[in-house]
Amino acid sequence: MMLRISVIGTGYLGATHAAGMAELGFDVLGVDNNPAKAAALSAGRVPFHEPGLPELLAGHVRSGRLRFGTSLVAAARFADVHFLCVGTPPGPNGAADLSQLHSALEGLVPHLTRNCLIVGKSTVPVGTAEALTARIAELAPAGISVDLAWNPEFLREGHAVRDTLSPNRLVFGVTTPDAEWALRQVYATPIAAGAPVVITNLPTAELIKVSANAFLATKISFINAMAELCELTGADVTLLADALGHDDRIGRKFLGAGLGYGGGCLPKDVRALIARAGELGAAETVDFLRDIDTINLRRRERVVRETLDLLHATGSHRVGILGIAFKPLSDDVRDSPALDVAIRLQAAGVQVTAFDPAATAPARAIAPQLVYAATAAAALHEADVVLHLTEWSEFRDLDPAFLRTVARGRTLIDARNALDPEPWLAAGWDFRALGRLVESRNPVERPASRAPAPPEALRPGLLRNARRAPEAPAALADSALTRLRARVRRSA
Repeated sequence: MMLRISVIGTGYLGATHAAGMAELGFDVLGVDNNPAKAAALSAGRVPFHEPGLPELLAGHVRSGRLRFGTSLVAAARFADVHFLCVGTPPGPNGAADLSQLHSALEGLVPHLTRNCLIVGKSTVPVGTAEALTARIAELAPAGISVDLAWNPEFLREGHAVRDTLSPNRLVFGVTTPDAEWALRQVYATPIAAGAPVVITNLPTAELIKVSANAFLATKISFINAMAELCELTGADVTLLADALGHDDRIGRKFLGAGLGYGGGCLPKDVRALIARAGELGAAETVDFLRDIDTINLRRRERVVRETLDLLHATGSHRVGILGIAFKPLSDDVRDSPALDVAIRLQAAGVQVTAFDPAATAPARAIAPQLVYAATAAAALHEADVVLHLTEWSEFRDLDPAFLRTVARGRTLIDARNALDPEPWLAAGWDFRALGRLVESRNPVERPASRAPAPPEALRPGLLRNARRAPEAPAALADSALTRLRARVRRSA
């Protein structure tokens, strides 16, 4: 008989996992203590931005394979396998708040009617599962056998559906053969497709997830530390990262120098690991992880400081911001470096107008004091400085020449090192980046007399229809030879 599955907690992780389990062929009940969220999901509406998920979830809701509700008692009676996908937000000292996990178990376990498996997917401090196992034993009805396993998630926002259905690895922290068997049944399809399976104990499974995120954070903070050296020496961090990336022991991913990491996972998990390492007495580990966090936050301060210096030098006060989400393909603004920079600038007296393709509504809920524009050009209208803070692909297709007629100033800071400097330089922009020097073809000055473009003119011509054709190899060689001959004549 096919196993039946409940998913407890239907936020980003839970809603995605529930839809994924339905796609793998299981009957699924999603449970959330927020009636409005459960109602929206029951109607096939996903209350956050994740490509491909709305269609997947709505299709399985229509088929009847996927249902949502608010009753843990109903979940206890329905399912053979219960996935815990509740939040573990940071507490005051950065340690994970496990109250939602405990609440879920208190509401579920006493009402179980048959032997079952409870599977933790939430990110937790090492040692959590051991404590939960003891509590489950206290809560379980007489004669009911309950196993606890840990199966950490490795979802990337913007790619969560693919990561659920085609994971690059599966980690099963188990204590019994029955628990391993049940998880192999749940994930039979991706296992048959070749997904590697790591079988381990509970503390190792817990540490694997937080270690993965801490390592990714380490790579980002390392390349940003190198960016600081590059700025002091005239080196180029993008070329440095490219060279490092050719070493297959290192790889190019997560070596993008810029504004640093954010979101609901990396910052939270690094700080929770700091707190847990401190509790365990691992002082050197605490120091190492704190340095990672410090370097990351320093990148935001760097952009704020440079922006304020530019504004003070020209007596101006308007900034246009491209991007508010913590990463592209997401509307997540939790600990977003982009939103943090915008808020800090506004608090310093700067008039900030921001545009993001997906994150305006969640950003406005957190920072209503900012001005939000409906288009990129509208965000740059009359701006004295432009900041590129989230590397949405559509920002690479903006027309710098048109935007020069919209903005008042002409300084752009590419805080993600994601834009091609050439078209911006050719259009007369003072193009600045983090960790590399970009030679401007024009002196830095603020245009004095040009009339600003009226608001109704902000939309046409925003995208470049054609990119400048590259010079032919022969033309490049002739140009280089001409420059070399000129230097020889000057030195003669």
